Amino acid sequence: MSAGKKSFWEMDELRLVTGAMVILGGATGLLVVMPYLLLENVRPPVGLKPYTSDQLIGRQSYIANGCVYCHSQQPRDIKQAPDATRGWGRASVAADYAYDTPHLLGTMRTGPDLLNIGARQPSKDWQLGHLYQPRAYTPGSIMPSYPYLFELRQGAAKAGETVVNLPPGLTQPGQVVVAKPEALALVSYLLSLDRTYPALPPLPSMPVAPTPDKDKP
Repeated sequence: MSAGKKSFWEMDELRLVTGAMVILGGATGLLVVMPYLLLENVRPPVGLKPYTSDQLIGRQSYIANGCVYCHSQQPRDIKQAPDATRGWGRASVAADYAYDTPHLLGTMRTGPDLLNIGARQPSKDWQLGHLYQPRAYTPGSIMPSYPYLFELRQGAAKAGETVVNLPPGLTQPGQVVVAKPEALALVSYLLSLDRTYPALPPLPSMPVAPTPDKDKP
C-alpha cells in the first residue's frame, strides 16, 4: 500500500459523522417514527374519561413522590406473567394511555401494578390511611409512609377538612389526622386508575337474514 493512501476501513471524521447519523436516523425511525405511525389513529375508549384538574394535580404528586419508581401501570398478558390472576386486570393496550402525558408505565414492581387500583380498592378512606401508614393496612409492606401529606392535630378538625379514619392505635386519644390537599389530589388520581372496560370496542351487531318458510311455495 502506497504511503498516504487510506484503507477502506480506516476511519476519518467524515465517515465517523456519517456513520453516526445513519445509526441515529435508523434508531429514530424504529423507535419514534414507526410507533407514531402505528399509534396515531388510536382513539380513547368509550370507558376512559379525561383526568380532572384535581386528578392531574394528584398525578404530578404521584410522580414527585416517587410512586412511579416502585409501581408499574402495565398489566401484562397472561402468557407473559400471571398479572390477571393477581387481580391486576387484563393486559393493557395503547388506548388505555390516551390521556397520559407522559405515560407512567414504570420499569419496576417493588409494589403491585396500579393501573386498576381505583377498581381494586375504591375506598377513599383506605387509600388515605394507606398513604399515612401502609403497614397498618398491608402487614410487612416496605412502602414508605407519607406523613407530610397529612396534619396530625390535637382536637377536632375544622369544617370542610377530611379526617382520615385510621385503625386503632395509630393516634393518641384526642388526636385527628387531617388530609392535606396534596393527599386528597393524589388519592383522587389513584381512584381514577380504572381500566376495567373491554380492551376492544364491541363488534357491531350484524343483521340476521330471515329464515325462509319451507311450507310456503
